[in-house]
Amino acid sequence: MENILEVNNLQVSFDTYGGEVQAVRGVSFNLKKGETLAIVGESGSGKSVTTRALARLIPSPPGRIKEGEILFDGKDLAKLSDKQMQAIRGKDISTIFQDPMTSLNPTMKIGTQIMEGLIKHQKMSKSQAKERTIELLELVGLPNPSERVDQYPHQFSGGQRQRIVIAIALACNPKILIADEPTTALDVTIQAQILELMKDIQKKTDSSIIFITHDLGVVANVADRVAVMYAGKIVEIGTADEIFYNPKHPYTWGLIGSMPTLDNTEESLVAIPGSPPDMLNPPKGDAFAPRNDFALEIDREMEPPMFKVSDTHYAATWLLHEYAPHVEPPEAVKRRMKGFASTGAASNGEGDQS
Repeated sequence: MENILEVNNLQVSFDTYGGEVQAVRGVSFNLKKGETLAIVGESGSGKSVTTRALARLIPSPPGRIKEGEILFDGKDLAKLSDKQMQAIRGKDISTIFQDPMTSLNPTMKIGTQIMEGLIKHQKMSKSQAKERTIELLELVGLPNPSERVDQYPHQFSGGQRQRIVIAIALACNPKILIADEPTTALDVTIQAQILELMKDIQKKTDSSIIFITHDLGVVANVADRVAVMYAGKIVEIGTADEIFYNPKHPYTWGLIGSMPTLDNTEESLVAIPGSPPDMLNPPKGDAFAPRNDFALEIDREMEPPMFKVSDTHYAATWLLHEYAPHVEPPEAVKRRMKGFASTGAASNGEGDQS
């Protein structure tokens, strides 16, 4: 399957009064056509900054892309002017943000907000744009779209507003859809509906999705591949099955151990000790070492490379070195992994079981 996006050594910094915050430190990955790639990690790990950089939505100043390539459709997006990016943003690459109320203009009818992109990028007439808007609202499951197209955002529930935001993002048939924590502000029932909706839309449109979340459980049934980020770097990447059933990085173990499961109600969650590092002064060696119960001496001195686990699975931990001691995930993490296996939580039918 061909790559629709290739990111090479992406580095993003913010210049503050305290100094340079190194938010993204050499991130590389690719995205295939029709694929869903989830990027997961704690708050502050660099997930959202990475995807905002892809769409060139980093406010400058204080933010800047220091280095790296973002290759899309034969172009390096990192080198395009703001005007050139305007022709791509919204048309080829669309973003769904976390809070629909900050994404929608409260003074404009929802139909008008969806029609804007259609008129600008698709060169439709107003009547054509309105007809397409009603189709989009129907596609995202909004009831009575022809009647509600002339209503304002405050007249809709939170879940309905998020559907409207998705309709705006889909208006120009984008090749890449970036979903930045799109379900965090919603209750669990609506969250499941929105995730199901996104899977359904992807099948119909064959778009590629980058899904950002701090919750591994949210992407269990949605992602084809998962990239785990920590301290501005990808520390593990693989198919969903590989990350859920055969994780190799202690940080990934920590994320899995902190996930509640239905069949482990009596077992307490395993919290990751400590807190993420200060990105004004990233630590020497492996950034996760101070929080890692399995850290080796070398972790405090030298940053680990990406070790190959399989053709699709890589992890940046010295525990994978041939001379490292053999370390197993904690028992609580193993029990959760078994729980995923028994429920098929990470199986979407497309990953390779490892």
